[in-house]
Amino acid sequence: MTAQIEIIPCKVCGDKSSGVHYGVITCEGCKGFFRRSQSSVVNYQCPRNKQCVVDRVNRNRCQYCRLQKCLKLGMSRDAVKFGRMSKKQREKVEDEVRFHRAQMRAQNDAERPDSSVYDTQTPSSSDQLHHNYNGYYSNEVENYGSPYGYSQSVATPQTIGYDISADFVDSTTAYEPRNNTIIDADFIGMHTEGNINDVLIKTLAEAHANTNPKLEFVHEMFRKPQDLSRILHYKNMGQEALWLDCAEKLTQMIQNIIEFAKLIPGFMRLSQDDQILLLKTGSFELAIVRMSRLMDLSQNVVLYGDVLLPQEAFYTSDCSEMKLVAYIFETAKSIAELKLTETELALYQSLVLLWPERNSVRGNTEIQRLFNMSMSAIKQEIEANHAPIKGDVTVLDALLNKIPTFRELSLMHMEALNKFKMEHPHYVFPALYKELFSIDSQQDLT
Repeated sequence: MTAQIEIIPCKVCGDKSSGVHYGVITCEGCKGFFRRSQSSVVNYQCPRNKQCVVDRVNRNRCQYCRLQKCLKLGMSRDAVKFGRMSKKQREKVEDEVRFHRAQMRAQNDAERPDSSVYDTQTPSSSDQLHHNYNGYYSNEVENYGSPYGYSQSVATPQTIGYDISADFVDSTTAYEPRNNTIIDADFIGMHTEGNINDVLIKTLAEAHANTNPKLEFVHEMFRKPQDLSRILHYKNMGQEALWLDCAEKLTQMIQNIIEFAKLIPGFMRLSQDDQILLLKTGSFELAIVRMSRLMDLSQNVVLYGDVLLPQEAFYTSDCSEMKLVAYIFETAKSIAELKLTETELALYQSLVLLWPERNSVRGNTEIQRLFNMSMSAIKQEIEANHAPIKGDVTVLDALLNKIPTFRELSLMHMEALNKFKMEHPHYVFPALYKELFSIDSQQDLT
């Protein structure tokens, strides 16, 4: 992990870092400076206006501003070093490593022309995915979302050239999922069904928690008064701007969905083609499931980034788009009304993603086996937490009955997207959004 950290420049001056020192990723120079600054005889003064630039070139010109920057970043003599950090501190540093890798890739991709501006004949989206998968197998996996905090703090798709294929390359990832138990035939032979359920429940609950905004943050936002000026802003937003804004927010969510999928025990053992197909056809469906936990039923609004919006804020002049928005809200609210626990939502996402009846999948037997495990685990969890809704109808029955609705919404989204692209041929979407929701994806869904 120390070697991974060193790719991040010193947070104080930008020089090459050597690890975490006094709680912050710094170079040896700033580490030594901060240690010396803790002497009781030190009394630095700024000769200017206490706003000096502290970088690799100027770091020695003003000791006062350099020390203030160290303190502002969180450096402390009491801070433990990396090897003895708490789990929360380690996770924060791991996030910084992944985020910096994303920024580095963004800088590299910014130099490449956007292929979407060319109208020449290109391979299908699926072909491109497969080509990238093989061509970039040695790339390290990045998680561009921020699984441990609020989504506004992550880099947006506008600043990132996203390579979806990299998210399927598990063996070279710098991010080692915690407790990522791979459930295989040997494991099954050594454990009872109950043991397998317990492992799966624990693993998926952690994966869900690590790839979603914290529930405490969501509830805190629900308690805040609605910002009428921002609601009005979205209601007055033009169709093109609204499409881009929604595409960016959806892309941020799907980045975390991809990371969640990688943490599903056994998912990375499926063929590359099946992993890609399941994510291309299932990511929009999982986004609706995740949207349900962002719904405030008492106010009939959704937490959209950092603002609570009613469904009317997403309406355009296009009737089919209004119908799609209304249907998405209706479905997300119907899931929220079931009052699932976070663990149940995690298991439900696994169930939806691994639904074995998707066309063109090759490893039907393996997918069916993983699906059966998720089904057994969610049955156990729901039976422990929920009474039947009415008669013999259970919460699980209600959830399974929504699967066809997800498929219908996916197709409606593709139809609306293709119509929009025909009317706005020069419109450029985020890279990951383009890859997942290409015309080829629509053919896979049908």
